[in-house]
Amino acid sequence: MIETMLTVAAGKKLIGKAVANHPLVKQRINSGIVAIIAGTTNGYVAEEILKSIGQEKDFDRKSFFRGINTPPSKPTDETGRLTEQKFPGDVIIVDGQWQKGKTIFDIIEEMKEGDIIIKGANAVDCGRKKAGILIGHPKAGTAGVSIPAVIGKRIHLIIPVGLEKRVCEDIDKLAMKVNKPGGKGPRIFPVSGEIITEIEAISILTGAKAELFAAGGVAGAEGCLWLAIDGTNEEINKAEEIIKTVSYESNFCL
Repeated sequence: MIETMLTVAAGKKLIGKAVANHPLVKQRINSGIVAIIAGTTNGYVAEEILKSIGQEKDFDRKSFFRGINTPPSKPTDETGRLTEQKFPGDVIIVDGQWQKGKTIFDIIEEMKEGDIIIKGANAVDCGRKKAGILIGHPKAGTAGVSIPAVIGKRIHLIIPVGLEKRVCEDIDKLAMKVNKPGGKGPRIFPVSGEIITEIEAISILTGAKAELFAAGGVAGAEGCLWLAIDGTNEEINKAEEIIKTVSYESNFCL
């Protein structure tokens, strides 16, 4: 067993590597549609998937998001966007080719059973395997077009989300509270799908089992995780190698 500390940025990079190595993603990437909806964690996912098909050259994580949570010193508009942001589109890959500039809205009608949507989240209840997406748009934004297609067409939904977004309460109950009429601020959309946190990422990449046993830090380690990782010698060695490749990832900056 080993213990390791991951910053939020390192966790995002680890999750990105895991999703790119997910068996269903590898199976579908060259034959079908893989839609990666913009988000800061999905920036790492897109980067790793594009690397896997040799098309990462023109991709930049810096503006690969629609809405983000920022401190008061960096205000956003009511949808969470930066006023100066130039949105590049989602990363839509059709039969192994990145369709630059396209979004989930452009491709959703073409998607069919077995295709993959990769959508980040803002809350995760690990015990109930449920995620929540903050909503600022009156038609629920990208979630509003993605989730009906996931259910209606049997599209596989992968939800990469860092453990710094974990919540203690049932997300359905939280949604009932914050979504009721008269409330102010974002709403929350409860979703079910294949959730991939740092814990699942370790399992996908190494076969080892990870458990969260402590968290928090300062000087750039705010929101960090302490994971205890159990496995065979081979699995532990592989985990140590992968963690070395992500540990010094710089924090996300605007």
